[in-house]
Amino acid sequence: MNRVSTPQSRCSAGFATADITPPVGIYHRMWGAAKQDLSTSIHRPLCASVLYLESLERSEQNSPALMIVSLDFCILDQEELDGISAAITAQSGVPASQIQITLTHTHGSGRMSRERSHLPGGELIGPYLDSVWETVGQLARSAQEAATPSILTYGTGRCQLAGQRDYYDRQRDTFVCGFNPKGFADDTVLVGRVTAQSDERTIAILVNYACHPTTLAWDNSAISPDWVGSLRETVQNLSGAPCLFLQGASGDLGPRDGFVGDLEVAERNGRQLAYATLATLEALPPPATEYHYAGPVVSGALIGTWEHRPVTETLAKSHEVWRHQTFSVELAYRHDLPTLEHTLSDRQKWASDQATAEARGDEALARDCRAKVEQMDRQITRLKTLAAGKFFPFEVNLLRLGDALWIFVPGELYQLFQTALRLRLAPHPVVVTTLSNGWNPGYLPTAQAYGYGIYQEIISALAPGSLEVLIEAVARVAQKECSAG
Repeated sequence: MNRVSTPQSRCSAGFATADITPPVGIYHRMWGAAKQDLSTSIHRPLCASVLYLESLERSEQNSPALMIVSLDFCILDQEELDGISAAITAQSGVPASQIQITLTHTHGSGRMSRERSHLPGGELIGPYLDSVWETVGQLARSAQEAATPSILTYGTGRCQLAGQRDYYDRQRDTFVCGFNPKGFADDTVLVGRVTAQSDERTIAILVNYACHPTTLAWDNSAISPDWVGSLRETVQNLSGAPCLFLQGASGDLGPRDGFVGDLEVAERNGRQLAYATLATLEALPPPATEYHYAGPVVSGALIGTWEHRPVTETLAKSHEVWRHQTFSVELAYRHDLPTLEHTLSDRQKWASDQATAEARGDEALARDCRAKVEQMDRQITRLKTLAAGKFFPFEVNLLRLGDALWIFVPGELYQLFQTALRLRLAPHPVVVTTLSNGWNPGYLPTAQAYGYGIYQEIISALAPGSLEVLIEAVARVAQKECSAG
């Protein structure tokens, strides 16, 4: 081997970002164990970021493009996502089929749902979300207008921020959602540098990593992007370019040091990933180049020298490949999926128990009951929006962009989704983005995670083996795409 090729893509790219921090005093409860309903301060701003990608093979009749929107929210109702998508289309002309709205999944943003407008601070939710629609629409147009022929260069690093979070509590003979020091945690950091061809200006730095932003939990009342904010700021300050974070398959991954109220822990967690990103970035070669063996030089020892050379026209053309497709995979619902009626009944019971505990002054029991009410509320929302029938139509968006594959999926998938696909699709970089265009069907655990009472399995709507079925379906489509050249 006398040359080393770095995976690359060529397309038009534009980036825009803005502050979407809600007002202090807005409804903030995200955790059932939290005692407070309202936000009391701002840790770091919440951000909306838009990366616009467009094929270089455009025409007046056909303009293949993808609008990738990243928002610092945990979960958004489907009606909200649809409204934001409509605002983007109105401003940019990009149809909904070419828009991917993904969430960083920070649990420090609060539960932003108009259905909670009747709760303390809830009167601020509607006007705030209206402003987000408007801001994101404007960002989409700005990113589109800023688009310029660009080169995406990909690299892989490692970071130990994430830990496996299905922990067995032997003393209580139960599984809890917390750091499992014996569990495997994917430490892959996929970094993409977006460089303008005209002046080699770095337009944006893409960071694709899998880890729940759950550093801050029930003791925190500050509006926060969690560790994602520190990641972005550190990368931007040290590289000079804005940072776009895309959440990977983190259903069973969370910070090793998490579930605290200490803001500095979130800062430290973000810096871990930022430094891993920057190290990976520094190792990337100049855009549009290959590393070639240049021959020997006599200098005491016979030294073998290498140098960066421009890629050939044929290779550069292959980096322009753009093929985007959307397909559905039918995944079976679990046979014991709770009914809406049963969940409503359970909610009523837990709410009654909470009131009784509060009347007795039993704060610990009241907190536990409140957490159960929150679980039931989320399950009610999910059950109301699940597709009817025995199967859930799981939508997958797959983009072949030069050497890379970009995969966008809804829900929260276990890490096996990305580790298995990256293994099978190597050496192609695989950008896996979850929580895209919806949270349903919720969690997709591995088949072996069922039957132990693990949180993610309890609230999953899908039958055991669904994740494995999905992996196989996506792998076959992606492998066919790769073989197409």
